Amino acid sequence: MGSTKNPAFTTDTLRESIESDTGDSLLNLYEDDAEIRVIDRDAQPSHPKVLRGRSEIREMLDDIYSRDMIHRLGQCVIDGDHAAFTESCEYANGDRVYAESMITLRDGRISEQILIQAWDD
Repeated sequence: MGSTKNPAFTTDTLRESIESDTGDSLLNLYEDDAEIRVIDRDAQPSHPKVLRGRSEIREMLDDIYSRDMIHRLGQCVIDGDHAAFTESCEYANGDRVYAESMITLRDGRISEQILIQAWDD
Protein backbone atom coordinates (compact mmCIF):
# COMPACT_ATOMS: atom_id res chain seq x y z
CA MET A 1 0.00 0.00 0.00
CA GLY A 2 1.41 3.35 -1.01
CA SER A 3 0.73 6.94 -0.08
CA THR A 4 -2.07 7.17 -2.63
CA LYS A 5 -4.21 5.19 -0.16
CA ASN A 6 -2.94 7.07 2.91
CA PRO A 7 -3.37 10.86 2.83
CA ALA A 8 -0.97 11.38 5.77
CA PHE A 9 1.54 13.16 3.55
CA THR A 10 0.10 16.32 2.01
CA THR A 11 1.50 19.69 1.01
CA ASP A 12 -0.35 21.27 3.94
CA THR A 13 1.05 18.75 6.42
CA LEU A 14 4.56 19.26 5.06
CA ARG A 15 4.18 23.07 5.20
CA GLU A 16 2.93 23.00 8.79
CA SER A 17 5.77 20.67 9.80
CA ILE A 18 8.56 22.62 8.09
CA GLU A 19 7.31 26.01 9.23
CA SER A 20 6.79 25.03 12.89
CA ASP A 21 9.07 26.06 15.76
CA THR A 22 10.48 22.57 16.34
CA GLY A 23 11.38 19.58 14.20
CA ASP A 24 9.02 17.25 16.09
CA SER A 25 6.12 17.30 13.64
CA LEU A 26 8.54 17.02 10.71
CA LEU A 27 10.18 13.99 12.34
CA ASN A 28 6.74 12.36 12.57
CA LEU A 29 6.56 12.33 8.76
CA TYR A 30 9.51 9.87 8.55
CA GLU A 31 9.43 6.08 8.71
CA ASP A 32 11.44 4.51 11.55
CA ASP A 33 14.00 3.19 9.04
CA ALA A 34 14.09 6.31 6.83
CA GLU A 35 17.31 7.40 5.15
CA ILE A 36 18.38 10.91 4.16
CA ARG A 37 21.31 11.60 1.85
CA VAL A 38 22.54 15.19 2.23
CA ILE A 39 24.52 16.84 -0.55
CA ASP A 40 26.10 20.25 0.06
CA ARG A 41 29.49 21.98 0.12
CA ASP A 42 30.70 19.67 2.88
CA ALA A 43 29.14 16.43 1.64
CA GLN A 44 29.64 16.31 -2.10
CA PRO A 45 27.69 14.02 -4.47
CA SER A 46 30.26 11.21 -4.50
CA HIS A 47 30.36 11.18 -0.66
CA PRO A 48 27.00 12.40 0.66
CA LYS A 49 26.24 12.54 4.35
CA VAL A 50 23.86 9.67 5.09
CA LEU A 51 21.46 9.72 8.03
CA ARG A 52 19.83 6.39 8.86
CA GLY A 53 16.82 6.03 11.10
CA ARG A 54 14.73 8.47 13.06
CA SER A 55 17.31 8.93 15.84
CA GLU A 56 19.92 10.31 13.41
CA ILE A 57 17.27 12.38 11.63
CA ARG A 58 16.10 13.73 15.02
CA GLU A 59 19.66 14.89 15.80
CA MET A 60 19.80 16.81 12.53
CA LEU A 61 16.36 18.37 13.02
CA ASP A 62 17.11 19.31 16.65
CA ASP A 63 20.25 21.09 15.46
CA ILE A 64 18.47 22.89 12.63
CA TYR A 65 15.47 23.98 14.70
CA SER A 66 17.67 25.18 17.59
CA ARG A 67 18.97 27.96 15.32
CA ASP A 68 17.44 31.41 15.10
CA MET A 69 15.95 31.07 11.62
CA ILE A 70 12.66 31.03 9.75
CA HIS A 71 11.75 28.05 7.54
CA ARG A 72 9.41 28.30 4.55
CA LEU A 73 8.11 25.63 2.19
CA GLY A 74 8.26 26.80 -1.40
CA GLN A 75 6.99 24.51 -4.12
CA CYS A 76 5.80 20.98 -3.49
CA VAL A 77 4.76 18.34 -6.01
CA ILE A 78 3.35 14.99 -4.92
CA ASP A 79 2.92 12.17 -7.43
CA GLY A 80 1.92 8.84 -5.95
CA ASP A 81 4.72 7.60 -3.72
CA HIS A 82 7.14 10.37 -4.67
CA ALA A 83 7.33 14.05 -3.87
CA ALA A 84 9.68 16.95 -4.48
CA PHE A 85 9.80 20.23 -2.62
CA THR A 86 11.83 23.37 -2.08
CA GLU A 87 12.57 25.01 1.23
CA SER A 88 14.07 28.39 2.02
CA CYS A 89 15.38 29.49 5.38
CA GLU A 90 16.61 32.81 6.70
CA TYR A 91 18.79 33.41 9.74
CA ALA A 92 18.16 36.45 11.94
CA ASN A 93 21.29 38.10 10.45
CA GLY A 94 19.85 37.79 6.92
CA ASP A 95 21.92 34.80 5.73
CA ARG A 96 19.86 32.39 3.66
CA VAL A 97 19.72 28.66 3.01
CA TYR A 98 17.98 27.04 0.04
CA ALA A 99 17.21 23.34 -0.22
CA GLU A 100 15.58 20.96 -2.69
CA SER A 101 14.42 17.48 -1.76
CA MET A 102 13.23 14.43 -3.63
CA ILE A 103 11.47 11.90 -1.44
CA THR A 104 10.01 8.43 -1.61
CA LEU A 105 6.95 7.66 0.49
CA ARG A 106 5.94 4.38 2.05
CA ASP A 107 2.42 4.20 3.46
CA GLY A 108 2.26 8.00 3.48
CA ARG A 109 5.53 8.53 5.35
CA ILE A 110 9.00 9.47 4.11
CA SER A 111 11.24 6.44 3.63
CA GLU A 112 14.01 8.01 1.51
CA GLN A 113 15.10 11.60 0.90
CA ILE A 114 17.80 13.22 -1.17
CA LEU A 115 18.45 16.72 0.14
CA ILE A 116 20.56 19.20 -1.79
CA GLN A 117 21.29 22.44 0.02
CA ALA A 118 23.26 25.64 -0.43
CA TRP A 119 23.72 28.56 1.90
CA ASP A 120 25.27 32.00 2.14
CA ASP A 121 28.79 32.22 3.53
